[in-house]
Amino acid sequence: MQRLLSHSAFLKFYLLLGLALCVVLLIALGGRSFIEQVRREDYHEQLAALPMSLMTQQLADVSEEERNSLVNYFAERLGMQLTLRRMSEVELGYFADKRIERGSVLVTEDPWRLRQRVPESQWFLEATLPAWSERQWEGSLLLLGEWLKALPRDEREANLTSLRSGNWPLTLLNTLPDNITSQQQSQLALGNVLTLLVSEKLAVSLLYQLPDEDVWLMAGPVSRGDTLPMNLQLPLLIGVMAVLGLIIYLIMRSIEARMARLELAATRIASGRLETRVKIESDDFLGRLGMAFNGMASQVQTLLRGQQEMIRAVSHELRTPVARIRFAVQMVEDMTDQPAIRRQLQGIDADISELDELVDEILTYARLGGETVNGAELEMALVDCRAMAERVIDTLAPLNEGLTIELADGPDIELLAEPRYLQRALQNLVGNACRYGKKHLIIRLWSEDQLVRIDVEDDGPGIPADARVDIFKPFTRLDDSRARSLGGYGLGLSIVQKIMAGHGGSVTVDTSPALGGARFTLLIPRRESLV
Repeated sequence: MQRLLSHSAFLKFYLLLGLALCVVLLIALGGRSFIEQVRREDYHEQLAALPMSLMTQQLADVSEEERNSLVNYFAERLGMQLTLRRMSEVELGYFADKRIERGSVLVTEDPWRLRQRVPESQWFLEATLPAWSERQWEGSLLLLGEWLKALPRDEREANLTSLRSGNWPLTLLNTLPDNITSQQQSQLALGNVLTLLVSEKLAVSLLYQLPDEDVWLMAGPVSRGDTLPMNLQLPLLIGVMAVLGLIIYLIMRSIEARMARLELAATRIASGRLETRVKIESDDFLGRLGMAFNGMASQVQTLLRGQQEMIRAVSHELRTPVARIRFAVQMVEDMTDQPAIRRQLQGIDADISELDELVDEILTYARLGGETVNGAELEMALVDCRAMAERVIDTLAPLNEGLTIELADGPDIELLAEPRYLQRALQNLVGNACRYGKKHLIIRLWSEDQLVRIDVEDDGPGIPADARVDIFKPFTRLDDSRARSLGGYGLGLSIVQKIMAGHGGSVTVDTSPALGGARFTLLIPRRESLV
């Protein structure tokens, strides 16, 4: 089982999710138990609210000397042990003190103990009884009837409303309900309290006739709810969903973090940093994927290193026979005076020079490719871009007398870059523009917040849109407007792209809006200044 778990990330996820559901179930059961406890306490408080509110209201209306005799009367009628206590004499706790100050009824069980504050005083009434019975409810209704009997008719409704009746809705009736039998009417006339039961809900109501009046007092119906009220269900549901969502988030966060590291490693390798590897944390599915990824990166790195080493070795080996051929051609040229032979020898010498330049280009491309693949940092220095452009113009202008090379006006720009490579990239673009331009060439420098932009524009035939991606591939030449007869080996733009990649920048090509030919753009990001 342990081996199975260690080799399956998703099985662990499902098991953790199942465990999370069990935890949420336990939380839900605990929450429901807590809510049921709160409901039970509230139910008891609401049931006790009528007799306690009735007694404390009457105690508040009499003087302190009359309270003791009134308390004894209440105790005899209700079958309770009643005591008046000062609030300062009993330590009830912070929350209990706050509730009793608001006029709520405090209820405890085994034995039953009820406490409520006498309005506008520092006394509270404490009632103790072993168990609830009909005597308490009937006695409460008899006391309520006596209290209402002593009040004027027009004040009864207002005083009845001022009582905290809890779960006992109080109503004064001028006519009896239709379902009252003659026998029940006789019981009411004798001053008894009648208990009514609503069969479909088992709700209890108490009915009492005020003495010597055709007015009846009804308390109820009272029933305990079968379902949780919405104000309790909604917080419970939200809490359960929040806990479940948090647990699932924590489970998925681990898997997502490992996938994000794998994605980052793939991005770094795609940018040429093949030394990047993924940290292996376990031997599950994601761990095996990381090991396969590392193996792939190692294999690709080995192949590319071998390719670069082979290119460099072949290029170096080509220099020796090229040098011997050049030496032999020069010896033969010195040994003959025949014009035809010397012309052929000069052609051979030009081909050798071209081959020598090609070897230099291949070596440069291989060296840049190796630095990019191995992730080596270029040696950066502060470069004056305008001075660099002027050096390139001074180098190429004498070789292209029929072409005007112009450096557009602009600000002086300094940039952290590898000076030799950056000048080589600009020189390649300018040389390329000189080769295909007709009369005019412009170099423009732009300074932006995050990068430096260098544009090289010419008035040549331009580059077709469908060929603008392929021209940066090694040994690629265009067959129509930029013909092979104009020279070049197809490596110049590839070298420019490698140099820009080493600087974290890019090179793009489009149409020059000013000259109508091609416009090559170097985008070099700014870096922090060297200390």
